[in-house]
Amino acid sequence: MSPGSYTAAHLIPPHSLTRLARQWLEEDTPNFDPAGVCVGSQEVEAWLLCKTPGSVLAGSPFFSAVFAELGCTVDWIHQEGAQIGPEAITVTAVVKGPARCLLLGERPALNCLARASGIATRCSQLQAMRKAAAWHGELAGTRKTTPGFRLVEKYAMLVGGVSMHRQDLSGMVMLKDNHIWASGSITQAVEAARSMCGFSSKIEVECQSLHEAREAAGAGADIVMLDNLQPQDLHIAAQAFKEEFPALLVEASGGVTPENLALYCSAHVDIISLGCITQGCPVVDFSLKIQKPAVQCRI
Repeated sequence: MSPGSYTAAHLIPPHSLTRLARQWLEEDTPNFDPAGVCVGSQEVEAWLLCKTPGSVLAGSPFFSAVFAELGCTVDWIHQEGAQIGPEAITVTAVVKGPARCLLLGERPALNCLARASGIATRCSQLQAMRKAAAWHGELAGTRKTTPGFRLVEKYAMLVGGVSMHRQDLSGMVMLKDNHIWASGSITQAVEAARSMCGFSSKIEVECQSLHEAREAAGAGADIVMLDNLQPQDLHIAAQAFKEEFPALLVEASGGVTPENLALYCSAHVDIISLGCITQGCPVVDFSLKIQKPAVQCRI
């Protein structure tokens, strides 16, 4: 199997899809559904419409899982990771099932798809900027995710072609300024973390200067984050650090946006992480429209 044929959806355990779908449905309809009385359980067909041309479709496994819980089926016209458009409105999928069940799942499923597709679209745009800058490093998301929705948002980053960075605090060790201040020094923080996590976890240290980065490297860090440096200062510090520690990874973070990303791209920077991938990211406009049954003429 070639790398290009890997499918991000295969990362998601089926039981996680089921658990999330049930949680979202329970949140949206904790008891009765009075509006469901109006439509009953007649079989209907609804079209999923994308109204944001040029968007990247992401979140289809979660969308389908919501409707599977309600006995509905989803047939996708566009596949995960596809760019939708350029038409103003594009039929993206067809959902079939009992009317009241389809409407029960409508909002939770659309919320998920809109958010995930928005993140994937931004990631795709950032990747295009990276290529235009001829930078060969890796773009990454952060833990600045919506509580309870991280799995979806991290997954959407992968669909959009961006690294998830660490999934959560239990993954790679990142020692930030508060860890260092509470420990007493970078060296003490790294030594304490390494004594617990052993060889199996990488340790990254948030550094405010080249001096701190050197201390982190000397203490045994695997990655140094040059945080909140202006682009010109970042390039100077990253080059000096790489000359001394060529095997260690350098990450740049803090204040990076789609507008200024190119300024941070440097041959001496391996990773650029951006909180704007999830914070303040526009959603993609989707709607679900039940189709009226065709009128049969009698002859």
